[in-house]
Amino acid sequence: MKLGLQLKLKQTLAPQLIQSLKMLQMPILKLEQTLRHELSVNPMLEELEPVETPETSERDDDSSLPQEDNQIDPKLDKIDWENYLGDDQEFKYRSNFNKEEEETFERVPVMEKSLYDHLLEQLSFMKLSEDEHLIGEYIIGNISPKGYLVCSNQEMADELKLPLEKVDKVLKIIQSFDPPGVGAHDLRESLMIQLEEKGYKDSLAYQIVDQYINVLDRKSILQISRAMGVPFEKAQQAMDLIKTLSPTPAYGRFESSAIPIVPDLIVDRLGEEYIVYHNDKNFPKLRINPGYRQLLKPGSKITKDTRKYVREKLEQARWLLNSINQRRTTMIRVMDAIVDEQKDFFEKGPAFLKPLIMEDIAQKVSMNVATISRVSNGKYVQTPQGVYEIKYFFNSGIASEEGEDISKRHVKNRIEEIIRAEDAEHPLSDQEIFQKLQDEKIMLARRTVTKYREELKIPPARFRKRMV
Repeated sequence: MKLGLQLKLKQTLAPQLIQSLKMLQMPILKLEQTLRHELSVNPMLEELEPVETPETSERDDDSSLPQEDNQIDPKLDKIDWENYLGDDQEFKYRSNFNKEEEETFERVPVMEKSLYDHLLEQLSFMKLSEDEHLIGEYIIGNISPKGYLVCSNQEMADELKLPLEKVDKVLKIIQSFDPPGVGAHDLRESLMIQLEEKGYKDSLAYQIVDQYINVLDRKSILQISRAMGVPFEKAQQAMDLIKTLSPTPAYGRFESSAIPIVPDLIVDRLGEEYIVYHNDKNFPKLRINPGYRQLLKPGSKITKDTRKYVREKLEQARWLLNSINQRRTTMIRVMDAIVDEQKDFFEKGPAFLKPLIMEDIAQKVSMNVATISRVSNGKYVQTPQGVYEIKYFFNSGIASEEGEDISKRHVKNRIEEIIRAEDAEHPLSDQEIFQKLQDEKIMLARRTVTKYREELKIPPARFRKRMV
């Protein structure tokens, strides 16, 4: 009985989990558009007029779910989110902002980075050996803008003159990166990676992709269900799941375009503490339309099809509201942990940013690294020090002479500052910059100075002199 209940809950969870992960990945402007679209297509949802009072501004958004509605389908309330996104934790939350606060939000035109840069950035956060990082950079260089590898593992191993096993190992890591399905050799592998990430490795959908991907356009669902010996309904559900996957992992995500920056989160100082808020001031305030409650009560005179439609739309509405709340809670938990780890940054500024990797925060909040990555990529936070992309707070470290870790970003900033202050007629060589950093007790190799300068896109000394 208990096992059956668990299986039933997992089957119920699948659509909500998928929706929640999608929402977690969305930047705030895209999420706002999604909510307004759902409001327009789902009659079970209605928008409440905002009421700015101290009570409502601190109240959790679960108030949008009327208590009477909970009696309609209690199984939805039994979903255990802890298995997916960690334990719940209370946070102070503000849903309304005054005009003065609103004016602090910036809409700055920026250029989206390429898929190549996006993957390299994720690679830099991984705890890998120097050789593994080099292999990773080579693999990423062989991934097309659509997200697929353009050569085989053996070809890459031969080119690098390394054992195939080493290439296989690093590629497996890259295939866990965002966007889901990236780094695959073909459509079949990409879809299987996406299903595995969603927790469907042992599913019928996974088997169909594995065995029938090349004939899906020719074989009907009925033929596939017969060939696999499964009920038609199960095959239909599996096909519906497959349709939610992306055939081109990087499609439409990494084109150069000007986008406005609007922070998902706000970090305010309150006395000696820092409080993290979710910036949902432009979100429609949604709730379940109470008028449809009557249709599902026993004795109501509606057809079976109408009852089914109302119930489906009701479940979709509840999933949406739960996903909104889960996204907010997850983002605040992650940012709250970052603030705790990067307290010196918030107190003193960017020069005091500490080395921090996603694994550290993942352990701190009991979530997986993929969840931290979803929270960090493409989302911004308004802080007392300015507006930053959340992933800005993650970086590797370099040891000082005293053994204290200094962030890689801080070292790059110092190199940039040293070059900016140099004599334009006599620009500093990398060796001279290296020596200045040594004088500041920052311990790193001279070739690392060259590497960081090149990453900053600053030319060598001889070319800087010509630029004067």
